[in-house]
Amino acid sequence: MFKWWVLLTLYLTQGLPHGFFSQALPTLLRQQGMSLEAIGLMSLVSLPWVLKFLWAPLLDHYQPLKRLTGGCIDGHIRKTWIISANAIAALVLIFIASMPLEYWINQAAVGLACALLVLTVFVVTQDIATDALAVENIPTAQRGFGNSLQVAGYRIGMIIGGGLLLAIFAQLGWTGTLWALAGLMILGLIPLWFWQPAPVKVNNEPVLQHWMGFLRLPGAGAWLLLLLTYKVGDAFGTVMIRPHLVDLGVTLPEFAELLGVWGTIAGLVGALMGGLLLKVFNRLQALIVFVALEGLAIGLYSLLTTLDWTLIYTLIITEHITGGMATVALFTVMMDRCREASAGSDYALQSCLVVLSTLVASSVAGFFAAQFGYVLHYYFAAALCGLAVLVLLLSRTKFFKQ
Repeated sequence: MFKWWVLLTLYLTQGLPHGFFSQALPTLLRQQGMSLEAIGLMSLVSLPWVLKFLWAPLLDHYQPLKRLTGGCIDGHIRKTWIISANAIAALVLIFIASMPLEYWINQAAVGLACALLVLTVFVVTQDIATDALAVENIPTAQRGFGNSLQVAGYRIGMIIGGGLLLAIFAQLGWTGTLWALAGLMILGLIPLWFWQPAPVKVNNEPVLQHWMGFLRLPGAGAWLLLLLTYKVGDAFGTVMIRPHLVDLGVTLPEFAELLGVWGTIAGLVGALMGGLLLKVFNRLQALIVFVALEGLAIGLYSLLTTLDWTLIYTLIITEHITGGMATVALFTVMMDRCREASAGSDYALQSCLVVLSTLVASSVAGFFAAQFGYVLHYYFAAALCGLAVLVLLLSRTKFFKQ
């Protein structure tokens, strides 16, 4: 169906700038002599991903472009938000491209950070609207497959933005690469323009009441606890995999093949498998089985004490597959928890809690690994995945129909 192509291209479009600025840009900045500390601080431009719940209710209330388009897409509030946000993001990219990279680094590093922050705000706004569009146009029975496309599309976008564009950077240069990135983001809107999604009634509930309404849903407290724990083990464990492999002697070219190729392919396979298996398992079973498998895969990294390539490839592929499966299961149930006409704010609030918990887990993981070593680190990460299983088992009757 045409809607699947629309959603795939929209999620791919989201992954393009994130892939370039999170993976390719640090490499380019380092080549230009920027300090590691400054490069690290650039990651703060991702803060809107944590805070997007603050303006998500606005996307359920107001419709941009209504007068500007003469009503040609009137009634499709998600469609107009996506087009508006994506177009502004492309204009920001063109603005950044107007100055050479050397200028941004040597004379306007703060300006570059501010421009990237604005860019991220509009990319995140598109993400809010796209998630809401998916919730409203994918029937419950098809959400497993829909979330497989979400994860797959975003990963493909990151590959193009962080890999392909970096590979041809020497030919296109800074300006050409960013223009290409902006052009790809606009091209990603073409399927949406010709698709007519289900019209959504604008929510007239006061903005501040959106969050309270979500918190009044049955089992809301238990569900929020699950959101805060489900991906913690994954974030805590996997953030130390790269330093661990570096300590074992893995080189940068080997990283590119190991994680950039095989890890990415395994993640895509895991996302597709997760969507298919959601037709076999019910939601509760999928959440339990997938996070348990993910915990087991992370715990097996404790076996990695020497440069054993067979074991390394096996662990990387297994962990990325199970991680993709668990992510699809969680995103699917997050869609199920969204209320009609509040999908933008409800989904954004849930995803922000997941991002916040994983950010905290990632930030403390290095201290734990340094103090106790990699083996205990992976054991503890697996135990955190087990904590999510425990939360599911104890609270299942509060947010799942039995």
